[in-house]
Amino acid sequence: MAADGALRAPDVYDAEPIPEAAKAEIDRLLASGDLFRYTAPEGAPVALLEAEFAELLGSRYALAVSSCSAALFLSLKALDLPRGARVLIPAFTFAAVPSAVVHADCVPVLVEVGPNYRIDMADFAAKLPGAGAVMISHMRGHTSDMDAIMALADAAGIPVIEDAAHSLGTEWHGRKIGTIGKIGCFSFQSYKMINAGEGGILVTDDPELAARAVIMSGAYEHNWKKHAGLQNSYMLWQNRLPLYNMRMQNLSAAVIRPQLPHLADRVAKGRANHDLVAALLNGSGYFDVPNALPPEERAPDSIQFNLKGFATDEAALAFQAAAKLRGVTVQVFGLSQDNARAFWNWQFLPEMPDLPMTRAMLMRACDVRLPTRLSVDDLHFIAAALIDSAAEALAKAA
Repeated sequence: MAADGALRAPDVYDAEPIPEAAKAEIDRLLASGDLFRYTAPEGAPVALLEAEFAELLGSRYALAVSSCSAALFLSLKALDLPRGARVLIPAFTFAAVPSAVVHADCVPVLVEVGPNYRIDMADFAAKLPGAGAVMISHMRGHTSDMDAIMALADAAGIPVIEDAAHSLGTEWHGRKIGTIGKIGCFSFQSYKMINAGEGGILVTDDPELAARAVIMSGAYEHNWKKHAGLQNSYMLWQNRLPLYNMRMQNLSAAVIRPQLPHLADRVAKGRANHDLVAALLNGSGYFDVPNALPPEERAPDSIQFNLKGFATDEAALAFQAAAKLRGVTVQVFGLSQDNARAFWNWQFLPEMPDLPMTRAMLMRACDVRLPTRLSVDDLHFIAAALIDSAAEALAKAA
């Protein structure tokens, strides 16, 4: 609210603040100069983060790395897939996901995604035979049908990697997303629930996969000895795997660790914020906010919705422009120039697939950030701006 009492558009691009405890630890690290995770014989901030995150998720092993993209790449390499292996991914995801597949010398196979932003199970089942792996992106925190996905993949003996970059804190049948497949990968980029600017982490219960990922992340010579519980597996892989040097450094871990105790509160606030705005948007008649699937407890920090009654791209763009004038930035995925979430912009793919279902969804699917720190007044401002902008755009199109 401005000094004159009038409501102003909230800034939704400020990241989550860094706790004071992190600032004190950063000062200590800077004074010591011990920024490399393997300098200390034990108890380095990165090692402590891995232990705390594994406990938080209920996983046996965690490996902190430079980004979620690095975690995805290392997960594929840890599976030891043959060159050219087909890896199924959703057609609605961020460009880093097919990029990780390409970097791992595999071939991305895009699966159709429906208007609820989740994998179309018929297309998934049709494309699964012969795949080397499945990489499920819970894009923007929307969980695909993990029961059906895991049943089909397990029956075929195909490993599943969960890209849970947007889903830290989400649960499926009470089980934490990221712990259902063989490996789960998370992001600490600034616009995620935990803000470290950049950073990622992978979790797994498989000691062989964990050992391979640790060594390839850059645990050269005998630095793998500073990772607890995997000594037998490490000895097998010493000097036999390439090193990609994707380690996390101690400053990032120092920023992340004090935020972990705040995760449950952020998840609860994010869900409440999302559900308040969703109810207002769904009640307007201009938008459709897809419901969560019944087994899913979401942890959102943004909201996605489909435009209703917008017959032309021009009308959808007019809505986007009208919202911006009201101070609310809306991204229409398929109409935002060079959007990294629109599959037709991934021109590095070996071949461009025809995916009419996903294309149609992206042309009317919208995205708005809803950071957990927003007030109720902020949320009502955003919803009103979106509703008024839709009414204005459709009136002009009539």
